[in-house]
Amino acid sequence: MINQTKWSIDQAHSDITFKVRHLMIAHVKGEFKTFEANIYTSEKDFTTAEIDVWIDAASITTGDVQRDDHLKSVDFLDVINHKQITFTASTIVKAEEKGKHKLWGELTMIGVTKNVVLDVEFGGIVKDPWGNERAGFTITGKINRADWGLVWNTTIEAGGIMVSEEISINCEIELTNIGFKDLTMELQPGDANERTLL
Repeated sequence: MINQTKWSIDQAHSDITFKVRHLMIAHVKGEFKTFEANIYTSEKDFTTAEIDVWIDAASITTGDVQRDDHLKSVDFLDVINHKQITFTASTIVKAEEKGKHKLWGELTMIGVTKNVVLDVEFGGIVKDPWGNERAGFTITGKINRADWGLVWNTTIEAGGIMVSEEISINCEIELTNIGFKDLTMELQPGDANERTLL
């Protein structure tokens, strides 16, 4: 780990969003406002990156207070008992198309952990006007919320269900290279709810 570089998420230029089909005819979009990560690379090769992400479940927002409160309730994320959503990467594989990758990892929600595969588009590495090295990514994928026990639903008059089980994920992530870091000082997932961030 001594020769690894730590990257931090620039939250001002990053977002974690999702959308789900509503009433079988349209989509509702939402996002998580608060998140953090530990990301380490060997030099600048992100295919060997170690990635741990923590999301504050209570930071979910869809632009409607009543709906947000329902999403935070025991019907869905149960944020009182499950404060965090976490993702730990296991494998990153380059695809044939330049800049395209597959990201395997474990996603944990409401205490349930499942394997997921996400598509990653690497935007490149540049230096900003202040000399900071930055890397950009677009991460997309689809999950079935029922796999995590998020099964609340209701039928509608025309047939079908109110909320689809499939959730589309889209993340725009910008990282900043902050150099080498003593890993003994890093927070572990169990400590994340002690962060002033959450």
